Amino acid sequence: MDILQIVILGIISSLLFIILKEQHASIAYLLLLLTGIIILSVVINQIGAVLNLIESLGEKASIDGIYMETILKIIGIAYIAEIGANITRDAGLSSVASKIELAGKVSILLLAVPIISAVIEAILNFLPVS
Repeated sequence: MDILQIVILGIISSLLFIILKEQHASIAYLLLLLTGIIILSVVINQIGAVLNLIESLGEKASIDGIYMETILKIIGIAYIAEIGANITRDAGLSSVASKIELAGKVSILLLAVPIISAVIEAILNFLPVS
């Protein structure tokens, strides 16, 4: 499924949601959820190829595997938090969506601490010792 098909699916789903939300709200939200799952499943296949490319580039650059794994986890957390926040925002729960986004940011910060520490140590190793 290419981007044009995904956009058309999204537009059709949105139009059906607008039509159904007044009389069958639960079915309308189920339609949105199903559309999101379909689009996500298509995108996950494409993301797999990108992740393999990133891993191979990390190996060629001799970057420690723990750093590449952490970076990939950070990317995953960002996408998952965004998807969860968007779903809850679509349901009219923007305050919950904000909390999901905050949880994602805190999780990313916690995962980034070892990388930040390694960068600071590398910089300190380049500085002359007094």
